[in-house]
Amino acid sequence: MMRLLLAALAAIHLVTAQRIGTPEVHPQLQTWKCTNSTGCTAQNTSVVLDALSHPLHAIGNSSISCSDWSSGLSKELCSTKESCAKNCVLDGADYTSHGVQTKGGSLILHQYQKSNGAVSAVSPRVYLLDESGKNYDMLRLLNQEISFDVELSSLVCGMNGALYLSEMLQSGGRGRLNPAGAEYGTGYCDAQCGTSPWINGVANTESRGSCCSEMDLWEANARSTALTPHACNITRLYACTGDDCGSNGVCDKSGCGFNPYALGEKDYYGYNMTVDTTKRFTVVTQFVTDDHTARGRLSEIRRLYVQGGKVIQNAVAKVSGTEIDSITEGLCESSAGYFQKMGGLKQMGNALRRGMVLIFSVWNDSSQFMNWLDSGSAGPCNSTEGNPDIIQAQHPETSVTFSNIRWGDIGSTYTYAQK
Repeated sequence: MMRLLLAALAAIHLVTAQRIGTPEVHPQLQTWKCTNSTGCTAQNTSVVLDALSHPLHAIGNSSISCSDWSSGLSKELCSTKESCAKNCVLDGADYTSHGVQTKGGSLILHQYQKSNGAVSAVSPRVYLLDESGKNYDMLRLLNQEISFDVELSSLVCGMNGALYLSEMLQSGGRGRLNPAGAEYGTGYCDAQCGTSPWINGVANTESRGSCCSEMDLWEANARSTALTPHACNITRLYACTGDDCGSNGVCDKSGCGFNPYALGEKDYYGYNMTVDTTKRFTVVTQFVTDDHTARGRLSEIRRLYVQGGKVIQNAVAKVSGTEIDSITEGLCESSAGYFQKMGGLKQMGNALRRGMVLIFSVWNDSSQFMNWLDSGSAGPCNSTEGNPDIIQAQHPETSVTFSNIRWGDIGSTYTYAQK
């Protein structure tokens, strides 16, 4: 029963911890760094589940949770930041039960797991660790590109297999009150400024939000996809309060997105279309600067695909009468005013220069059914088929596989792509 309770608490984002309990064993995930002069070099990296998926309990008694249903934090164990750090312990996670599998350079994320005949949602989110396994691998992608293969034919309407970057702290906020740090998946933040009982593994007794710049490289299912930068007028993680956490706060929540369907290219991406989602394909994202160096200003975010050994250029859409196939200042000025107010591509480029953490997740949306991604003007799905109850009943096998993750010089990462 205790494991079920902890899993349920994790599912509603009430679980994380500070002190270290049982060991954490990270699934290995090979990645590659590339240059135009030397090619691609393999890295022995690994992934770690978000701290919310780790068991949390009182020291010496695993049956006593450090959080509860009503207030999030246990009033007895977590009356202050210091008492939480003293009283609570974070145990290592069971990756298989949370729907995470790795093999070589492939990562498989399952939305649902079956146990004792029952199917439950696990919705895993994992972060890339560096070769030491102690800290997050910080990707600095200004004037660089990143590519990966994806197989998502079973991601139906309402699902989102995401691969993105957030400007988390490299250590995960490791410190006196959080010795676990990145090794146990602490420190999450993004441009949505969500409120959790914990910030950087320390009790969030003031109910603040965790804000930081976010670059959504890939939010997609088999029917629709979006590429979206989210700028924040801050440097690294910021604990927001009040209006700073809202839609007109320190971060742009909507972003400056490129969704081919939403921009009028309705036959470009999907089953048996130009980018055929019935098969595996490679996704390439390039961060171009005005002077083509890592010291320059981000001026354009480009996208291309490789499938069957052929390079597929991005969809060409018309915005205010102008043809456009990438994210530029022109696109953002015409469609994303708050993104521009938060600093736009310049601010996004600053975050890419400082370094960001690579994140993988799969999830669905009980409140909006993922309509913002794949329904109405955003995609071909109807407004109700993304209901998680329908997905669980009809498609419990839904999953996404990311593989061949490479980053480096522009033009260096995708010449290997499958034929």
